[in-house]
Amino acid sequence: MTSPTRTTRIGAAAVLLSALLVGGAVTATTADAAADSVGSICYNSLPSQAHDTLDLIAQGGPYPYSQDGTVFSNREGVLPSQSSGYYHEYTVITPGSSTRGARRIVTGEQSQEDYYTSDHYATFDLIDFGC
Repeated sequence: MTSPTRTTRIGAAAVLLSALLVGGAVTATTADAAADSVGSICYNSLPSQAHDTLDLIAQGGPYPYSQDGTVFSNREGVLPSQSSGYYHEYTVITPGSSTRGARRIVTGEQSQEDYYTSDHYATFDLIDFGC
C-alpha cells in the first residue's frame, strides 16, 4: 500500500484556520460549526478502496467515473466555506454496488486537505496521514 504523494498534509485546526483566512471575516459561530462538522480519520483506518482513490488522485487519474474530479459545491455546508471550485470530489468504489455508492474523497486544493465521507456528504472526516 502506498501513501499519496501530496506535498503537504495539515491537521484539522490548520485547515479551519486556512479556511478562515482565505474566506475573510468569519464569526466564531461559523468557525465552531465547521470545526464540529468535520471529524478526523487515520489514513490506515480508511477502506482499501479509499487508498486506491487517493493513489489515483496523486497520479492525476485515470478515474473510473466521469464525475470524478468535478467541482464539489459543498451545498450541505459541512466543510469549511470556500470559493467555488476549491473542492473536488472523487468516487471511492464500494464493492458489490452497481452504482457509485455513497463513499467519496473530497479534496481542497489550496491547502491540500483530503476529506473522506462514507455517507454521501452527510459527514466528513479529514484524513490524517500521520497516524
